[in-house]
Amino acid sequence: MIIVIKKEHEQKQLDNLVKWVKAQGVEIDTSIGSNSTVLGLIGDTSKIDIDLLRSLDIVEDVKRIQEPYKCANRKFHPDDTIVDVSGHKFGGNHFQIIAGPCSVESEKQIIYVAEKVKAAGATVLRGGAFKPRTSPYSFQGLRENGLKLLLKAKEETGMPIVTEIMSVRHIDLFKDVDIIQVGARDMQNFELLKEVGKLNKPVLLKRGLANTVEEWLMSAEYIMSEGCKDIILCERGIRTFEPYTRNTLDLSAIPLLKELTHLPVIVDPSHASGIARLVHPLSLAAVGAGAHGLMIEVHNDPPHALCDGAQSIRPEQFEDLVKNIDVMLPIVGKERDKS
Repeated sequence: MIIVIKKEHEQKQLDNLVKWVKAQGVEIDTSIGSNSTVLGLIGDTSKIDIDLLRSLDIVEDVKRIQEPYKCANRKFHPDDTIVDVSGHKFGGNHFQIIAGPCSVESEKQIIYVAEKVKAAGATVLRGGAFKPRTSPYSFQGLRENGLKLLLKAKEETGMPIVTEIMSVRHIDLFKDVDIIQVGARDMQNFELLKEVGKLNKPVLLKRGLANTVEEWLMSAEYIMSEGCKDIILCERGIRTFEPYTRNTLDLSAIPLLKELTHLPVIVDPSHASGIARLVHPLSLAAVGAGAHGLMIEVHNDPPHALCDGAQSIRPEQFEDLVKNIDVMLPIVGKERDKS
């Protein structure tokens, strides 16, 4: 249930209403927007009299919410959430580009790629330290040493970093990571989601390989229920019957999510197709569909990459892509952070 408060109201009246609602045994999530204040009631609201609430002078409207996700619901929070990562903003009319290799392979490699993607227009550096792989015999990442190398690249370039966490056992290692990524395979690892939600850090939540939009938002709800409000949703393609690409990029999810939730949504075109030559057109398609950003795999030597070289583009290709993105952004009313 949500209670929309009139723009002109006395604070004492609002305080009294909040006190009364809490006395009914429900929690309140307050969202103060530019035009109104919204009280989101979380819990068993079946015994609360809607007609009584509507009769109050300060109440503009009362609505029952049918969707199971509450904190992530735009009805609870009409204005876009802006996630600020070291001054780089995701959401609203802001557009950010995250770029870097699939996995950290060496100090020389990660710093070289970081310098190249930053010069081309990326504002956040990605790189896998812990790598979830289908085969136990594939390269699993440099793990803790990979995190150290990412932090070294951050120190050298000033770029905030995002990397994937795979286990609650590793949480202490991520204290200096700017954005914690929960990968597609862990989207419904609910114990991990709850622990990540307690860290007071921005979280990048990827959609699962075969999950619905509602299931995805419910995973965001797990994180938000623990106090974390800064969540970036990442569409990375879903598994379908089509064999020509690694996954199928669900572009329809972008405008749909912008209706359903206030959280920013970005797109990973690299994992979506698994084919480097498709990264450019899929990126532009994501911009056209209204995404708040992109997450792109860039490698200095894709044929010899230890992980996912087939979907990685070279730094010079990334530079060309950013130039084309800049042409499109004004059309969709967004602006890229160029600092």
